[in-house]
Amino acid sequence: MATELTAAQLRAYDGTDPSKPIYVSVRGKVYDVTTGRGFYGPGGSYAIFAGREASRALGKMSKEEADVSGDLSGLTEKELGVLADWETKFQAKYPVVARLVDA
Repeated sequence: MATELTAAQLRAYDGTDPSKPIYVSVRGKVYDVTTGRGFYGPGGSYAIFAGREASRALGKMSKEEADVSGDLSGLTEKELGVLADWETKFQAKYPVVARLVDA
């Protein structure tokens, strides 16, 4: 298992290939969310986050394509708090498998 993934490598773990795990990155930590396939797999409520860095969208409680990124600039204190709550949930529920790095 790689300990580092680029955004391009992360995209391969978006749930479209059933033989691969599903990964979501939150604040640069890549979580294996395969046990939540119903949520993160194709057709799932949170499928837009699969294979992506989802911090901004989670903080904003957004499923807009433009918000699915690691860019936290301009987030309010409340949105950063929401992101921290999401991060706590991910840490409690899913294993960290890698960290996201720039290509």
